[in-house]
Amino acid sequence: PMKMSAVRQFLGDAIWGELDYLICDLPPGTSDETLDILQLIPEENVIVVTTPQQVALMDARKTIKMATVMQRKILGIIENHSGFDCPHCGEYIDLYPPGGAKKASIDFNIPLLGNIPFEVEISQQGDQGLPFVLKYPDNKATKIFKDIVKKIREMLES
Repeated sequence: PMKMSAVRQFLGDAIWGELDYLICDLPPGTSDETLDILQLIPEENVIVVTTPQQVALMDARKTIKMATVMQRKILGIIENHSGFDCPHCGEYIDLYPPGGAKKASIDFNIPLLGNIPFEVEISQQGDQGLPFVLKYPDNKATKIFKDIVKKIREMLES
């Protein structure tokens, strides 16, 4: 009940003004917060973000199923921390078995919006307050972020 009250207050009592987008970063799986937001914002679209670990992919699949049952449009799935380029040799290294988000996208017939690599600088820039994409405009991850945003905007504007 306390979480639901906080979610209701966050969504109903805040003076948002006119929004282009409201992005809610929620806990993995089918938590109370996820269900509350799906119930409180009926016109929402869903983007599922997962990491490649099996337990995270299981949660992502549950979220997709719940959103589908609640008749939400799922814009796609994003795999975060997909792997990284070795700073010494440049070889791409998978942190976990690859392909989980891609398989989920095929199984549920939703787009795979992108695979974001693990980049230490992404979290560092978040802590420093300057977006990663502004500090590192030519980075591979920046290009992936921009491609994902482009795909989402095209879906929302069509």
